[in-house]
Amino acid sequence: MKADVMSLDNEKQGEVDLADEVFGLPARPDILARVVSWQLAKRRAGTHSTKSTGDINGSTAKIYKQKGTGRARHGSRKANLFRGGAVAHGPVPHSHAYKLPKKVRALGLKTALSVKQAEGKLIVLESAKLDSPKTRDLIQRLSGIGVSSALIVDGAAVDDNFRRAAANIPGIDVLPSIGANVFDIMRRDTLVLTKDAVDALEARLK
Repeated sequence: MKADVMSLDNEKQGEVDLADEVFGLPARPDILARVVSWQLAKRRAGTHSTKSTGDINGSTAKIYKQKGTGRARHGSRKANLFRGGAVAHGPVPHSHAYKLPKKVRALGLKTALSVKQAEGKLIVLESAKLDSPKTRDLIQRLSGIGVSSALIVDGAAVDDNFRRAAANIPGIDVLPSIGANVFDIMRRDTLVLTKDAVDALEARLK
């Protein structure tokens, strides 16, 4: 399929062929949900922790005799029933990551690209480069092409001036092509790809 190639000044620079096997797949909400859940699970720190009986600093001496008091049969003051005691069955530090087949991950990325293309929310730029890292200039140029919430994906490396200018703009994310992922694509309204990014993504996903 054909797509117009635009400049940052909203001028048409030509056309580019988008591969149907990457940008022309049907929508699969189930695949997108699986990949996003997998990504978010990997991002979890997993540092939640509570103290078990062995972690509490205190005496292990029996707090009162076993029989004759009319009270419950307690041992250590470190038990979870007492204030300052342990937590029963509390969380322990662990990784929340799990494995997802490579084919499913690749299908999720291709589906996300295809959804943006089908919705008319995919813009292809000739390049994403600036002469100076001026945030105000970049805001004006992005508004000229109708972009306010977008993920901008460049080629192997992001232009330093462009990255610095975009860092202060809410709703704008900038990534190299290797960092393109389903979660960041779907969380922004528009997907902006440079020609280098299109070539890199097609080479990666074909």
